[in-house]
Amino acid sequence: MKSVTKHGGSRGRKARGRVVVLGGGYAGTMAALRLAPYARVTLVDPSDRFTERVRLHELAAGRPEVSHARARMLHGTGIEHLAARATSLDPDVRAVHTDSGRTLLYDRLVYAMGSHTDPRGIGERAFTAESAAALHKRLVDGPGALTVVGGGLTGIEMATEIAESHPEWRVRLVTGGELGGGLSVRGRDHVRTVLDRLRVRVEEGRRVDDGDAVDADAVVWAGALRATGGLAQDAGLVTEPVTGRLRVDARLRSVSHPDVYAAGDAAAARTPRAGALRMSCAAALPTGSYVAGAIAAELRGAEPRPLSYGFFVQCVSLGRHDALIQSVRADDTPRERVLTGRPAARVKEQVVRNAVRVLHLAARRPGVIPLIPGIG
Repeated sequence: MKSVTKHGGSRGRKARGRVVVLGGGYAGTMAALRLAPYARVTLVDPSDRFTERVRLHELAAGRPEVSHARARMLHGTGIEHLAARATSLDPDVRAVHTDSGRTLLYDRLVYAMGSHTDPRGIGERAFTAESAAALHKRLVDGPGALTVVGGGLTGIEMATEIAESHPEWRVRLVTGGELGGGLSVRGRDHVRTVLDRLRVRVEEGRRVDDGDAVDADAVVWAGALRATGGLAQDAGLVTEPVTGRLRVDARLRSVSHPDVYAAGDAAAARTPRAGALRMSCAAALPTGSYVAGAIAAELRGAEPRPLSYGFFVQCVSLGRHDALIQSVRADDTPRERVLTGRPAARVKEQVVRNAVRVLHLAARRPGVIPLIPGIG
């Protein structure tokens, strides 16, 4: 028999609502931490560790760890972490059913389930960023020919990281379009220079529809992302047909169920400055922070202001000793200004570290987060 949980923990201040956060990635963790002083928060995520997804290419190449103990991150916040998977939503009664047998009731739901590599075309033997640990084991087991399918930022980072750390492998990158199509001319030129230096063979204009058909000893599929889980669609929430993201209004509320907010990759968010927000850590932290502020305002009886956000840069790792910091306009289109080489690698590393630092800061001093440019 399923048990019903009506609230989680609290921290000091009187709780004014029950909030369930689905997903413990960048967006979900930020939303939960910022909401903790204002609501009874339950964070639902099956893992007891927070994974730095932007480091998965490093894990594939041999970095020993890219995750952090969730208990330490949430310590002292009053947030209850339920290590379970949400199996279904019942928006009519505001309930979340989980595979632990518990049913959680909520006043507001934060849908932050993140995204995964779109499975269409991957085949049975290709690796993805999500299977980075298994990919590393394959690289260690023996050299051969490796093909990365996808010429976007994920594919570029995978190809350069692996080629640098495992020079005994012959690495090829195949893309149906232009390599780094969202980068500036200078940015693409630098990426090509690094790939050439690392002896990565690039094949553009070659579409791959089946990862199993690729002639290589190992295949890494770095294709498009799709929002994780069909929970929202199964529950009757309106989603985008291609990406699976929740359709939301200017305040990141579901257009069909306004007591459900979406953040990060799960949200089909738009702003006047940026247009459609791409799936990225750069958008996950700000949208997670925004959703928390919007829900806190609603719980006070106030109407939250619309999300305001614009992009600033794109950060691309090119191995451990090189990177590309691509300046972009607010709508994420590239400017010609770039930073490359070791200085860019140092900037990229600090950007990645700061993402985790901001989460730890949100746990200790959540009221400071709205003051951080680009996050709050």
